[in-house]
Amino acid sequence: MYVADSRASTSAHAAVRPSAGRRRAAVAPTVLALGTVSLVTDVSSEMVTAVLPLYLVSGLGLSPLGFGLLDGIYNGFSALVRLVGGHFADRGGGRHKWVAGIGYGISAVCKPLLLVAHALTPIGVVLAADRTGKGLRTAPRDALISLASTPGTRGRAFGVHRAMDTAGALLGPLAAFLILRATVDGYDAVFTVSFCVAVLGVLVLVLFVPGGRGGPGGPGEAAPAERPTVRAALALLRRRDLRRITVCALLLGLATVSDSFVYLLLQRRLGVPDRWFALLPLGTAAAFLLLAVPLGRLADRVGRWAVFLAGHGALLVAYALLLTSWHGAGLPYLVLALHGGFYAATDGVLMAAASDSVPDGLRSSGLAVVQTGQALTRFACSLLFGAAWTVWGDRAALAGAAAALAACAAFSLTLRPERTVTA
Repeated sequence: MYVADSRASTSAHAAVRPSAGRRRAAVAPTVLALGTVSLVTDVSSEMVTAVLPLYLVSGLGLSPLGFGLLDGIYNGFSALVRLVGGHFADRGGGRHKWVAGIGYGISAVCKPLLLVAHALTPIGVVLAADRTGKGLRTAPRDALISLASTPGTRGRAFGVHRAMDTAGALLGPLAAFLILRATVDGYDAVFTVSFCVAVLGVLVLVLFVPGGRGGPGGPGEAAPAERPTVRAALALLRRRDLRRITVCALLLGLATVSDSFVYLLLQRRLGVPDRWFALLPLGTAAAFLLLAVPLGRLADRVGRWAVFLAGHGALLVAYALLLTSWHGAGLPYLVLALHGGFYAATDGVLMAAASDSVPDGLRSSGLAVVQTGQALTRFACSLLFGAAWTVWGDRAALAGAAAALAACAAFSLTLRPERTVTA
């Protein structure tokens, strides 16, 4: 996704491991190709995400509760279709790429529709459709990454992918900022350019991502041991480790405040002018980019669960800083660095940990189960946080979220899954 594109490529090709009598690249070409798709797509989506809070709250005059509803739709609606996307990808054996492609295409089409949506209901419909596309593509994409990697290198593979993905999250807000400053109808221009970039991402997927399950020679080409059905996917929760991972992801997601609310809180605390608001996500993206690969490798070595919980500890510290009376110049840098570190330690690491407990034939469906639980609870968190902000104010809402996160993290320590990493 950014300047780290070269860094991700270097780290991807630097290390090799012996496997099955031959040497394999530590990060498969499929991972790098999908990383490129995510890089381009995130430039598009983060252009919209960077300006959406300000557009809705300041431009359209939505209350924090109304914004919380839309933000919950934007971040949680995909949960309703993730199991569907995962199921269809597993059913066809080689459909992972094409189910993901449909999801990317739906999201691309939604970008220009924001040009004609100026009320709560039509905006909600467009955002719901956009998140439907994300829900369809996420599990098949992560399944391809997992199936193309060995168990001992999955943390690194997801780290490289997330680093490239985050490069787009860095370039997207920067592009939105430049477009807003250079055009008269700034928001409309942002939505139009976002659509063009999204189409480019779909083309990269179609032309450069290998088909099949994991790519040529990947470790996921064996025939599935059981018929991929929704019932079989849900039955995976009988596995102790996957059940514990899912429960913890669900609880911690319930106390994870949306990125957009974090940026709005920072703007209010520091009095950031509206024209600079789109740059706030750059801090999160930069920290995510720099830490995704190192923390992915660390998770492969010391255990994914320890890194995952440490990431939530970093988020809790960020909440605490936002609640203090300190208004120093270093506050936004610390908060955004911790925010990005949280994602680097949890996003790809959670999928790597879940992959260890899911068979190849149900990989996409199994990952979708975990993602669905997390997305639903984050949707609930957006609604609850927006309502609390409207009724009691932003500080009281954040204090409640911090207390809930501390309690959920403490409980998650007691549900530690077995160590399954074979680095």
